[in-house]
Amino acid sequence: MPAWIDHAVWWHVFPLGFVGAEAEAISSSPVAHRLAHLHAWLDYAVELGVSGLALGPIFAASTHGYDTVDHYRIDPRLGDDADFDALVQAARARGLRLLLDGVFNHVGLGHPAYREVLRRGPEADRANWFKLSWPRGTASGTEPDYACFEGHRQLVTFNHDEPELADHVTSVMRHWLSRGADGWRLDAAYAVPRHFWSSVLPRVRETHPDAYIVGEVIHGDYAGIVRDTSMDAVTQYELWKAIWSALNDRNLFELDHALERHNRFLDTFVPLTFVGNHDVTRIASRLKDDRHLPHALAILFTCGGTPSIYAGDEQALRGVKEERVGGDDAVRPTFPPTPTALAPCGWSTYRLHQCLIGLRRRYPWLHRARTQQVHLTNEQAVLTISEGSQYLLLAMNLSDDTVLLPASNASLIEAGAGELTANADGATQVRIGSHGWAVLSA
Repeated sequence: MPAWIDHAVWWHVFPLGFVGAEAEAISSSPVAHRLAHLHAWLDYAVELGVSGLALGPIFAASTHGYDTVDHYRIDPRLGDDADFDALVQAARARGLRLLLDGVFNHVGLGHPAYREVLRRGPEADRANWFKLSWPRGTASGTEPDYACFEGHRQLVTFNHDEPELADHVTSVMRHWLSRGADGWRLDAAYAVPRHFWSSVLPRVRETHPDAYIVGEVIHGDYAGIVRDTSMDAVTQYELWKAIWSALNDRNLFELDHALERHNRFLDTFVPLTFVGNHDVTRIASRLKDDRHLPHALAILFTCGGTPSIYAGDEQALRGVKEERVGGDDAVRPTFPPTPTALAPCGWSTYRLHQCLIGLRRRYPWLHRARTQQVHLTNEQAVLTISEGSQYLLLAMNLSDDTVLLPASNASLIEAGAGELTANADGATQVRIGSHGWAVLSA
């Protein structure tokens, strides 16, 4: 894994939504230079404390960006090559890195390779890029049956056993890294055979050894996928689910179980951690009790991992994902021209993010830290977060009562609120108020 990732915190932006692009691309429309909309938000991201932008799809597509039609072209609804170059330059001027979203499991129906299949049938030069059959004949213009992604007929799945396809993906990844990107998020990486990635990624690193590559993996053998593919990391959906579920159910045993598994993942790789992204209900809407949003953030920013903040979550924006056409719209909204137009009520959450990211900057070893519970009930927990001899304590209270929790050797409240005291035996305790939390150091 590249050394720079040890200090990375991503601000995750879904560009098509962020800039207010049309829901569907129209071939006759002129290029809309909307990527520049992001420039007005770069200082906001820097002040938040992040070190990079993790961009959703920016390549030419028909609708939501995950139905790519040209991996070498910026989506005309966002701009062109010059707009990309300008964004790279503006980000670099502020010390921000760029992570791109690569959709290499499938393409849209409008992709030229598939359109050629429709014109020429099995004789198409790139017919082997797809898993096809022509049960009704092989005449030109006959639409074949094809494998699609998770039942979405507008997404044609690639044939990842085809060497020419591996060459193509390698070339695409190298191209944009050479243009200024620092890494790739591999969309639906769990659906792609591991041998495909193990063929592609080493070749990408031959020319770009410092690139960071993280795979989208929801379920499965996280450590095995990293080992077999040579990805640097995968997305930590297990911990994401445990955070909001444990807080909603006031069952911190669930969180403890997930953190034990998280520790084992850290033996192999450092996961990409998050409490929100472009595919899920926003954390402020997911939590049943608004008072527990700080707890979710405290967990995210103290446990080992590479944290990612979904744009808007730092303002406690709300949005519920629905399983229907257009069901992602609420979590992929258009942002105003500048941060000054944001509602006043969200800035306290922004400042809390600043505080916790600042904590992470003071203790960079948190990137690989392990978490162990020293006190655990359904509604209270004290966790030791440590790396070698260095450690912090995270104390949480989900109940309506003020509680006294053990805080061995703690002498300073780093974040949150609490009162350090001693019990009759002289052992250090921390008094945490109703629905409170605190990060403590020695």
